[in-house]
Parts: sequence; structure tokens; C-alpha cells
Amino acid sequence: MSEQEIWKKVLEVAESEISKTTFNTFLKDTELKEIRDNVAYIFVIHEFYADWLNSNYKDVIQTIMKDIIGYEVDPKFYTAEQLAELDETSRKQSNTVKKTSAIDDSHDDMDQFNTHNTFDTFVIGPGNRFPHAASLAVAEAPAQAYNPLFIYGGVGLGKTHLMHAIGHHVLSNKPNAKVLYTSSEKFTNDFIKSIRNNEPEAFREKYRNIDVLLIDDIQFIQNKEQTQEEFFHTFNELHQNKKQIVISSDRPPKEIAKLEDRLRSRFEWGLIVDITPPDYETRMAILQKKIEEENLEIPAEALNYIANQIQSNIRELEGALTRLLAYSKLQGKPITTELAAEALKDIIQVPKSKKISIQDIQKVVGHYYNVRIEDFSAKKRTKSIAYPRQIAMYLSRELTDFSLPKIGEEFGGRDHTTVIHAHEKISNDIKADPIFKQEVEDLEKEIRKQ
Repeated sequence: MSEQEIWKKVLEVAESEISKTTFNTFLKDTELKEIRDNVAYIFVIHEFYADWLNSNYKDVIQTIMKDIIGYEVDPKFYTAEQLAELDETSRKQSNTVKKTSAIDDSHDDMDQFNTHNTFDTFVIGPGNRFPHAASLAVAEAPAQAYNPLFIYGGVGLGKTHLMHAIGHHVLSNKPNAKVLYTSSEKFTNDFIKSIRNNEPEAFREKYRNIDVLLIDDIQFIQNKEQTQEEFFHTFNELHQNKKQIVISSDRPPKEIAKLEDRLRSRFEWGLIVDITPPDYETRMAILQKKIEEENLEIPAEALNYIANQIQSNIRELEGALTRLLAYSKLQGKPITTELAAEALKDIIQVPKSKKISIQDIQKVVGHYYNVRIEDFSAKKRTKSIAYPRQIAMYLSRELTDFSLPKIGEEFGGRDHTTVIHAHEKISNDIKADPIFKQEVEDLEKEIRKQ
């Protein structure tokens, strides 16, 4: 298939999986320029569109493209100006996508890192000051400060930004250093590929013959026994050879279920730091830095409105700003607080002061899946009841401040480990299935209306 044919199919699937507003605003006018070395170069019309898509929809597009072309590529969104800056001689045009069977071992250049994600662009606040300082220390002196460095925190709080910043900094100081940034999912896929193609040495060369390993979302190796075994040996060899290891996760090592104790112990050898949601001053600083980078002028009142309404994470904060900019452009209206409220009405969350009860959650989930409230507490294990029960447990942990034992008690006196398992199960399903993710988000919105 040609790039045009591939992208036409990608857009057809994407249009059915994401909201109409998001598709028409950000994806409709995009174009796949080429696929080279397992990277998909995608053209967009504005730099803040590229930033937003790279931050929020890479995983969705990556999944869709894998289903269409049969193997994994890394989608990257660029403007015409950004594409022009790439090395044209190394990006040979091709009308046919070619699959490589060998394990991709490229890791010693800047291409794997987002150009925006540097220490200079990282806005420091109380919630991330320590992780930033630790990351900078590691970047200045790999394997001498903290090894491993384990960074954990919620989605969209800056973990990946810090990892990319470390990579940029190391390579700026030592251009010949071998730095590899990857995800635990990519590590797993490469490991499986090495077994299938009988290429164990190629796999080990890629992951062990390096100076710095930056691995994202390590929690997804839980339940993968062979992957954990391989990562254990990879970790040991790198650490023994005084090579830097940086790991990110959405939770601390002690809360990663079904992780081998010997791996958990090694993750705790170095320094563990957590990133928490930004406070108001940090949120305002992030927004101001963003508009300065884009050379835009937005009234302080509108920025104040966004900073007050979006408190969860940086990704949603920047996404709200991008949405407002796009809405202003499409409507042909100047940005005001009123326009901001209009543009963001679908994503503004209910104030945290409103308490959500577990009964509210059970009521909404039960109605959606046609499950009686009493069945959430029953011992029934049929999938038609067990899965909605897990979803309700997941939402109870996400939307309330109740303890794990209390949540378990409200679901028929179940053990707190059952609640943890349910949360992890649904979290993984959300990551793997964009349609299910939207389903859970719709449930959350309905619960907040109660």
C-alpha cells in the first residue's frame, strides 16, 4: 500500500473511534508523508496541533497503524517547517512500506526524543521540584548519582518529559554516548520478536550495549514472567557495568502487583521520586510558557480560567489550551474567558468539593451494563457481572477517596487485593482499547452528574 492508501484507512478508523470535534480539528487535514525506519512522518498544519497530537494521540494512531500495516511504527507529527528541517537526504521517499525483520538497534542519536522535552522547557513547581533535580543530577553524571532513578506519578504529569530531557542532556554533553529510550511494551515486543526470529544476541546488543537506558511505564511488565526474567538480567548487566538506568511508572515499585520480588528490590536500590499534580501557580506558569513558545497573546483572564478549571495534569492543561486556540481559529472569534468556557465545556470537571459515593458509581455502571446493584456485592463470577464489577471498583478508586478495604467492603466484603487487581485490569484494558477508554470516560462523566 502507498502512504496515501495507508493514511486513508487510518483516518477512516480514527474517525469512528474518537470524537467528531477532535477528529475534524486535529486529524482530518493530516497527511502521511512517509514511513522510514519504522517511523511514520505525519504532516499537520500548525505546530500546536503537532504538539497536542504527539502528546495525546500517538498511542491511538500507533495501534490503528499496527492493525492496518501489520507491524509497529512510531507516529510523529510535524508541520511543513519542521519536516523541512529534517535531513532530506536521509529520508528517501518511497511509495511502498517495507517491513524489517531484524530488531531495530538505533539508539545513539536525538531522533528518539521529542525536541520540546528538555530541561529548559520543564516548568518547575512544588510537585515536581525533587524529580527534576534528581533527573538533572542523573543527566549530569550518569550512573554516579542515583542508579536506578525510579520516577512515578499519574498520567500527564511530566515523567516522559523528564526522561526525554535526560536523554537530550546526556547526548548534548556526550554526543557519542549510547542512550536508549523505550517503553516496557516495546521491550516486551522486541523480546518476543527476538525469540520468534531466533535473534537473542541482537536483542541483547540493543538493550545491554548502551550507556543509559530510559524505560517508560514499567508497570506493564507485570504478569509477564519471561519478560521480567529478561529485564532482570538486562538490569543486572547494565548496573554491574555502571550504566545508568531510569525507570518510570504510574505507581511505586511496592504497588506493582505480580512483579518479581527480586526486580522490585532492584527498583528500590537507587532513588524513588514521585510527581504530583501541579498547583495553581505552576499551572499558570505552564500556560504562560506555552503561549510564549507559540508567540501568542491570550488575555490573562482566559489563562486564569483554564488554570482554575483544569487541575488534574499537565497534558490535560496543555490540551485545553490547544483546544481553545483551535476553537478560536475555527469560530473566527477572539479569545476571552467566555469563549474559553464555551470551548472547554465538554471537558471541564465537576469541582472536587462534590463528593461521589460508591453507590453513585454502582448505580451508573449497573444501569449501563444492565447489572442489578445487589449483584455487585454477590459472589457471582459470570463475566456479565464480574467485569462491570471490576469497572465499578476501578472508578471507585479513581473518583473517591475511600480506602481499598472500604471499597472492597462496599462490593460484598471483598479483599483489598481484589480491588487492586480490578484497578490494574481495567487500567490495562483502557490503555489497550481506545473504544473502551471512551466508554469508561463516558461513565465517569455520567457519574459526576449524579
